[in-house]
Amino acid sequence: MTLTPHRETSPGITTTAHLGHYLTRTPTGFVLHMSASPRNLRAARGLTQDVLCGAGVEPDAVDSAQLVLAELYGNAVQACGDFVPLVAEVEARPAGIWVRLHDPDRRRLPHHTGARLDDPGAESGRGLPLMDLLAPGWDVTRTPIGKQVRCLLPHDGY
Repeated sequence: MTLTPHRETSPGITTTAHLGHYLTRTPTGFVLHMSASPRNLRAARGLTQDVLCGAGVEPDAVDSAQLVLAELYGNAVQACGDFVPLVAEVEARPAGIWVRLHDPDRRRLPHHTGARLDDPGAESGRGLPLMDLLAPGWDVTRTPIGKQVRCLLPHDGY
């Protein structure tokens, strides 16, 4: 079997299939099928930055999208375990930035822990209140193969 070299688009991201991830670019963003790993999280964050900056999205909105993606990713790993198959979607639209993450566990849905962002004694549980702040109205949809968390981050346009 012969492997064809992959052209890098940003550190850790290739234009085609690669061990642990498969990238499809869309007109307004990307869809990335991946197994959860620190390397693939870094790659997804880098791709999010590349795509959104390329679309002219303001740096603060790019940072927020990366933060939301990382929170969803961490929640999926916590719920499903290391190396779980995930699908991340990021797209820049006039209405805002869509960040979606699909994982295979349709039984475990995100829930609020009651921790406040300003609670110095909380050891965890700040992620969902942070998502409420950055992507008000985020929701979860069960799908035939799992669940998808969908977040729309408003921005000032591009």
